[in-house]
This record gives sequence, C-alpha cells and structure tokens, in this order.
Amino acid sequence: MTDTPLVEALDIARQDPQSGQMLLQPTRFALYAGDRVAVTGPSGSGKSVFLRALALLDPLAGGQMAWHGQPVERATIPRYRRNVAYIRQRPAILDGTVEDNLRYPFSLKVYRDIRFDRARAASLAVQAGRGEDFLDKRASELSGGEAQIAALIRVLQLAPEVLLLDEPTASLDPESSHAIEGLVEAWFKADGQAHASVWVSHDPAQAKRMSERHLTMRAGVLDEAAAVLSSTRDGDHPEHTP
Repeated sequence: MTDTPLVEALDIARQDPQSGQMLLQPTRFALYAGDRVAVTGPSGSGKSVFLRALALLDPLAGGQMAWHGQPVERATIPRYRRNVAYIRQRPAILDGTVEDNLRYPFSLKVYRDIRFDRARAASLAVQAGRGEDFLDKRASELSGGEAQIAALIRVLQLAPEVLLLDEPTASLDPESSHAIEGLVEAWFKADGQAHASVWVSHDPAQAKRMSERHLTMRAGVLDEAAAVLSSTRDGDHPEHTP
C-alpha cells in the first residue's frame, strides 16, 4: 500500500471575499486509498466549505491541493475533478429523462474518451432499488430522493477515485437515504483499495455507519481531538489537522 495520499490538502484556507471572514482556517488533511472519513459539526461550522475546497470548486485563500503527490495546477483541475467527485445536498437535474441526465457528462470534453453505458447505469439503478425503467422516467417527475439517486448514479458511472459527499441524504426519506448509502457502499467495496470517501453528515449514526475515521469541524477548524479516535493505517500516518 502506497504512503502517498490520493488527495492532500496543504494548508488550504477559504475566506469570504466580501466580509474578509475566514471560513476555513489553514488546514492540512490527507486522504489515502481505502479511507472512509466522516466530518460532523454544527451548522455553519465550515463542513461544506471544507468539502468544496477539497473539490477545488471555490478559490482558495491560501495553500494548495495535491493529487497522488503532485500539486494540482490549473491545467490539471478538470482531470482532478473527474477523479475527485463532489456530491452536493441538492443535485442539479436537467430537463428530459433520467437517461438524458446520465448522458450529459459524456458531452463534456473531459469525458470524451468514454461512452455512456446504459446497461451499467441500469445496474446501478437496480442496486438503488429502482427498476431498469428508472432511466426512462422524466426528471420533472422525480422525488427529492430519486433526484439524488440519479445524481449519484451520474457520478458513479464515471468511475471516480474519491467521493466527497456533502450531506447527500439531508431531508430525504429513510428509503432514499438507505439507497444512497447502499450505492456508496457498493462503489467502495468494488475497489476498496483504490477508493476513498469523505462524507459530511449532520447525523452521528450515519457518520458512524459510513466511515472508519471521524473528524469534527468547528468555526472552520478540523478538531484535532477527533484525530485521536481515527483508525490507524499501515505506517501509522499522522492525522490531518492544523
């Protein structure tokens, strides 16, 4: 097992561009292949800010992200985002059918080397407790849970290395939440030695189910005390807080 993290945050920070308030204090964090991390904390503590910073979706006020030990430069951001996928709480769903939504990423330049596989997408839908006809359902008819399932399938079909899950089951019914968790579990088990995830949750029980390491966020700082409770790895890697 390599000692090089899949993803590493090197003193990354985020600042509100208008008020100047620090939303994320300079943070070090390393995510290794096989890691399953949960981040919990009060509302407004910076959990989503941290996850979006890891995904390089917002400009950093300082620090740098590394991927497989190499700094992520502007030119490599599209490839980085292809492999480090961010799942948000309220998914963006396009007009048309579920299949139209699943086909959309393949129209983007970064995915031009692969093709949509309906059978694979249908298999993921079945894993989530939906029939193969789920792909033919109109997006406008989807419930909140079904929309999140479609959004997760849209990402999983692209075979990412890392999932960054930003409270993906918040406000969903128990059945839909179970389906989302099941899809992530199946993805991880398919190649647990190459995959890793960070799951932001407001539910301590879910955080325990979906992770082996638990960190907390307060006022833009990852809690160092939580690192002591983290599961150790070969080589006893140091933990990831300032």
